[in-house]
Amino acid sequence: MRFNRMLLSTTLVVVALVIQVSVLARLQLPGAVPDLVLLTVLGLAFVYGHLAGAFIGFGAGLLADLAPPADHAAGRYALVLCLIGYLAGLARPENGKLKSATGPMLVVVAAAIGSTLLYAGVGALVGDTAARHVGLVSLLFTAAVYDLLLAPFTVPFIMALARRADNDPLVDSQSGGSDVSSGWLSSGTGLRIGTQRGGLRVKAARSRASRAGKIKGVKRL
Repeated sequence: MRFNRMLLSTTLVVVALVIQVSVLARLQLPGAVPDLVLLTVLGLAFVYGHLAGAFIGFGAGLLADLAPPADHAAGRYALVLCLIGYLAGLARPENGKLKSATGPMLVVVAAAIGSTLLYAGVGALVGDTAARHVGLVSLLFTAAVYDLLLAPFTVPFIMALARRADNDPLVDSQSGGSDVSSGWLSSGTGLRIGTQRGGLRVKAARSRASRAGKIKGVKRL
């Protein structure tokens, strides 16, 4: 990855981990803890793709494994987030645009459930049965709900920062479409900012052409 990507990704992951450990983990919510690190990996993978998503996921998971009060083997969550980052990056379209927020929302739910199952599965392989005592079904449900509620306030912002770090415009001036982050926040009517701007540009061009035609007509007279 380029230096600016590495710097931004490292900063966002560290900030997310600090907030998760110092704030979210102390809320004592029933069931799972909102996974801000997971959402950060998803937001970066949506922009940078599957390979970068895998590297970012591995690094973020390794930091989470080593950060206190970690009580599990190092590398366990790194493996989980590496797979999640890779799969989330595959969901990113080649042109970097999504038509609605449905796709990212489904990916967030799938990632929350998948990461919990993978974490519990890897734990079962190494003899950690804590998920059985807490209740796996409760963990899956609360993880999906918490991450889904937190995602609209974090993922679009992370994606916008990632696009800006690459000097990649949010709106494609040639197609008039919107990028992934603006598609996340698109309204229910299906109208997006990029589409509206494209329509205004078309109307302005038609207006100028009409005025030019009138002027030429006067000259011909």
